[in-house]
Amino acid sequence: MRILLTLCMMVLGNMFMTTAWYWHLNSRASSGKTVPVIILTSWMIAFFEYCIMVPANRLGFSAGMSAAQLKVAQEIITLCVFAPFAMIFLKEKWHTDYLWAFLCIIGAVYFVNRHNF
Repeated sequence: MRILLTLCMMVLGNMFMTTAWYWHLNSRASSGKTVPVIILTSWMIAFFEYCIMVPANRLGFSAGMSAAQLKVAQEIITLCVFAPFAMIFLKEKWHTDYLWAFLCIIGAVYFVNRHNF
């Protein structure tokens, strides 16, 4: 149950981080804003990511996940959050490279967990 909560917190945190890093690439969202304002806005959004991710990683680690497992889980979540964000918010087209990247990360999941199977 703690691992499931960790993963849910990671998804939520990553949604904030993806927004913090990429929202300004949408010209409608950042129109007329200076770079310092964009940076400050991104840091304010990222603050919430840290408030979620730090406890999530501590919870996952206390539940028995290794640092490597936490990192690989975060990378999978990053890709799963980023691809829809890029397509919906930034209006980017789907690329099969997203699929290949996801499959590579699945390989990483295997290698970081293979001694647990």
